[in-house]
Amino acid sequence: MVYTIGVVKVHKYSSEDIKKMVADENVEFLCLMFTDINGIIKNVEVPVSQIDKVLANKITFDGSSIDGFTRIEESDMLLHPDLSTWLIFPWGSEHGKVARLICDIYTTDGEPFAGDPRVNLQRIIKKMKDMGYSNFNIGPEPEFFLFNTDDKGNPTLHLNDDGSYFDFSPVDLGENCRRDIVLELEKMGFEVEASHHEVAPGQQEIDFKYEDALSAADSIQMFKLVVKTIAKQHGLYATFMPKPLQGINGSGMHINMSLFDGDTNIFDDENDKLSPIAKQFMSGILKHARALTAVNNPTINSYKRLVPGFEAPTYIAWSSKNRSPLIRVPAAKGKSKRVEMRSVDPTTNPYLAIAAILDAGLDGINSSYELVPEVKENIYEMTEEERAADGIIDLPSTLHNSLKALRKDEYVQQSLGKGLTNSFFAAKNAEWAQYQQTVSQWERDTYMPLY
Repeated sequence: MVYTIGVVKVHKYSSEDIKKMVADENVEFLCLMFTDINGIIKNVEVPVSQIDKVLANKITFDGSSIDGFTRIEESDMLLHPDLSTWLIFPWGSEHGKVARLICDIYTTDGEPFAGDPRVNLQRIIKKMKDMGYSNFNIGPEPEFFLFNTDDKGNPTLHLNDDGSYFDFSPVDLGENCRRDIVLELEKMGFEVEASHHEVAPGQQEIDFKYEDALSAADSIQMFKLVVKTIAKQHGLYATFMPKPLQGINGSGMHINMSLFDGDTNIFDDENDKLSPIAKQFMSGILKHARALTAVNNPTINSYKRLVPGFEAPTYIAWSSKNRSPLIRVPAAKGKSKRVEMRSVDPTTNPYLAIAAILDAGLDGINSSYELVPEVKENIYEMTEEERAADGIIDLPSTLHNSLKALRKDEYVQQSLGKGLTNSFFAAKNAEWAQYQQTVSQWERDTYMPLY
């Protein structure tokens, strides 16, 4: 069966529906998928003979083995599949078809596990609905690079083409791979709106239609899996690393968002302009922008992308006229009216990022922060004094600085919840410490001849 939330179609399956599809489609294995604190997809695969146990929420796993989940003395966790996420993978298997169910994590006491990023996003969505809003729609724009592989299938540093923005074959050698990715996505129910070569050599973008917040986060995770799977079939390696090579543009994942009340987009006013609530929502994002950066750009490498000169935002501001600020308001009307956050990159955990962005916007609505004036000039061309006069401040320049901003922002911390916040700090502080101890080739090339 299918039902509709606003303008987003959602599949609603019963246990009986799933059992019938298992039999009709010769499904032999079930992938029970979830996401850890770092945004990495995890999977417990069971044979179809365990279908009754799966549907009764009785599959357990060791949570102490998953980053950010739980301590060893509290290790047993339960997988509760979300039946609306049932999907049979379109690629074949010599042992029969494989289907997936995305799961929420529960404790053995039968309670949703607060350390599960997907469970936390549902908590913030409930908060939104308690405020009277029906839907937070998300349209992601994930970018990725395609690299050639060596004889063993390992990635090289050689990009698969020298193309640029909107190029096509023979310059765009990723075209066939992109087309196959699109075809696989459509088989899986994605509504792909466009695919094209991005600015940098070897860089690709595939855009799919907006969905409600939870479905969008699920789709981002599945999108990454499909891209990597199909690229491998083409003898290529796909990476969502924000800045794999210096001197060229990095990969972002712009987040387009709108807030709905039933079928009404409340970001749009009667004159097709940005509504007062939309401006309040934006004010909340801008107020918490420095802390949100830790969540939206969670790796050391993320900050190699967030530098001037490569179209990625580095300043906290908004505009409807240019793409240099953190937030852009695209020229769209009616139900398409939206706000675009341009800093997010595809290494983010989408459940954490969407929850934190949504909650920051809700804080703007509840607190009625004053929205800073629109910046119509190209911020990259403004002097430091001009930016200061307009109240424009920088985004954090390193993971270390963004973690410091997050530690000061108690609101964003509560958006993640205490458990996830502590796990996030533990993981990222360890990452930063490891990075600090690493001696790079640049340091050897620069300092050994001098000293």
